[in-house]
Amino acid sequence: MEPLLNVQKLTMDFGGIRAIDRLDVQVHAGQIVALIGPNGAGKTTFFNCITGIYKPTAGHILLQPPGKKQKRLNGLKPNKVTEQGLARTFQNIRLFPNMTVLENVMIGMHCRTNAKIFGAIFRNPQTRKEEQYIVDHSYSILKKVRLQTFANEYAKNLPYGAQRRLEIARALATDPFMLLLDEPAAGMNPQETLELDNLITQIRDEGLAILLIEHDMKLVMSISDYIFVVDYGKKIAEGTPEEIAQNPAVIKAYLGEDVEHA
Repeated sequence: MEPLLNVQKLTMDFGGIRAIDRLDVQVHAGQIVALIGPNGAGKTTFFNCITGIYKPTAGHILLQPPGKKQKRLNGLKPNKVTEQGLARTFQNIRLFPNMTVLENVMIGMHCRTNAKIFGAIFRNPQTRKEEQYIVDHSYSILKKVRLQTFANEYAKNLPYGAQRRLEIARALATDPFMLLLDEPAAGMNPQETLELDNLITQIRDEGLAILLIEHDMKLVMSISDYIFVVDYGKKIAEGTPEEIAQNPAVIKAYLGEDVEHA
């Protein structure tokens, strides 16, 4: 079966610096795939290339939406990538702090709405129906991430872990078939991380593929179906969590020394 996301020989140069070096990554339907590596390995640059923030120097980013023709993402703007069914979160939380939790999720649905300027001004029945659907669907997403009791609270007043879940909720509101999570557990305490573990697994079980960057190896090993390891922009290993945990190249990349001398 063709992968939903097929990245081939992706290369990203910044002047004389090569941040990503001919990197191949695939994500199949129903998978949680992790991209791991030391700080500065190029992981977030990889996400930025896939989601249209950077235009890669070389390589191919091929997306296979379910039931549709394959699409090459190279050069697409971020909003167009989102429309293709890819949604992401960021290392640093990017919420609208002075809007409510519900409004933050509603904003995520803008790429799937049909109301035109005329409807917005005169509020015809079709527009009112769509507005109600946006509210109702956004609330159902908040229930999924267990934030419905905070629906009318300002986003800035949420606890840190809840803000992370709200970012995921807003990404889900774009109706993606694949979710890209950039260090979703960063800064979380153990209880929040456990809740995140359960949420990511639930999202996968409901039919979304997930590609995540994460430094919490306990989380990565517990939820990932497959792992790609990068160092200095190059792939140094790939495999199941069990295979990666025993890979000498991975251990060396993280510890900075040969295994036999460790």
